[in-house]
Amino acid sequence: MNTPITLARLARGAVTATALALLVTVTTGAHPAPAADDTPPASVGFVDAASVPAEQLQGFDQLVPLKDYLHTHGSSLARKAADAPALPDPDPDPDPDPDLKQQCASHAAQAKTTAGWIKSRFESCQKRPYDLILRDARGTTSLGRLKFDQWILGFSYDGSRRVDYVASIENIWVQPIPTEDATKWRVGQHFRQSINASTSDPNPQVTEPQTKERDELLGEWDRTPQWALTYASPDRGPLFEQGNQQRVYSTVVMDLTASSPNSVPYGGGVDNYHSSVRYDYAGKPAGKYKGAVFTAARVELVMSQTDPKAKESALHIYDALNRPERTFPSWPGKSVPGAKEPLHRVIDPDKVDANRKKSIQECKKVWGDYSGSGLECDEYPFASTEEGSTKGDNRFSVRLIDGPDNRKGGEYINAVYTLNRVLNGDPFYVKITN
Repeated sequence: MNTPITLARLARGAVTATALALLVTVTTGAHPAPAADDTPPASVGFVDAASVPAEQLQGFDQLVPLKDYLHTHGSSLARKAADAPALPDPDPDPDPDPDLKQQCASHAAQAKTTAGWIKSRFESCQKRPYDLILRDARGTTSLGRLKFDQWILGFSYDGSRRVDYVASIENIWVQPIPTEDATKWRVGQHFRQSINASTSDPNPQVTEPQTKERDELLGEWDRTPQWALTYASPDRGPLFEQGNQQRVYSTVVMDLTASSPNSVPYGGGVDNYHSSVRYDYAGKPAGKYKGAVFTAARVELVMSQTDPKAKESALHIYDALNRPERTFPSWPGKSVPGAKEPLHRVIDPDKVDANRKKSIQECKKVWGDYSGSGLECDEYPFASTEEGSTKGDNRFSVRLIDGPDNRKGGEYINAVYTLNRVLNGDPFYVKITN
């Protein structure tokens, strides 16, 4: 994947005339307004609706889409803006994954967390719904309600030291009291990033986008919901043969704000979104020589016991994970990592070779000389992992299996390494299906 995504806009439901009428006729008795001769008190600001007592939410269940509110309450300029055709998406490139937003929405519980739903090492998203109440300075009167969805889609690239984020505020609904003007309400997205120098290679750098903040009136968000940011890490050419993979570990954070003219900014949106990224120029072991990944993604090797090309390899791993008493070496209470405990890749060829030699010795102890049989010594955890047979804890298994089957299993694990930019020490898991 080497192109960012084009976002599809969320459809906005039309509001009925009855809902609009209810919004207009909200009584000041239900939602007390300042006296006509008093200066309106500065409001505490927006707070999460879940923190407001139920009695102070009464009557605030008649929200309408912002576009409809602008038609009846906005200025002529605001109404003109609401009627203007939507601007084209900011990304001119073809859409590599048109279903990402739909997939994100289907993982709602994960998508609304700080890290969001991480589909893979190269795609992630956050869809976080907000329900806010505007309150007065005394914290006893509700002045309005605001709902919207925050979206952030993240794209890292296998082959480029770059990460793109497409952020948006969408599906905006409002309900202010008659004396409050929702056309003056604002929402802001504020991005910042930091580098973890202690885990990065020497001289880590990230080039940030020119624009990192967008704080707009609701009407502007409604008209142009989306904006894009690109973070990139410059490289100094191939230095991996000198032991420098130019790894840069970075965290991108976003704070969300919401405010009205007489309020302090909403404080519940600090550290609203976190995205952990690694840039590298690791060379051939990573597949494409350079790239960027979301480090929180779960990397998993999935093999099937019904795969005719590697069913013996899959069965061996299944037994090691689920029936270790059937595997060699055999000892009471034996357990083998990979399903719940991750494995970790080893790139050093000497360590890989040492694991392989010890495993072959173990096979010969059990089955004797098997040369010429067409069978090969299959080992799990793999020779290319820290958990291989030389680790010293005997939490491994060996078995003689068909030679082509054994080699196909090796191809599968190498594909996981290169397709996911699994570098030395990176964790991954193993799953065997029927």
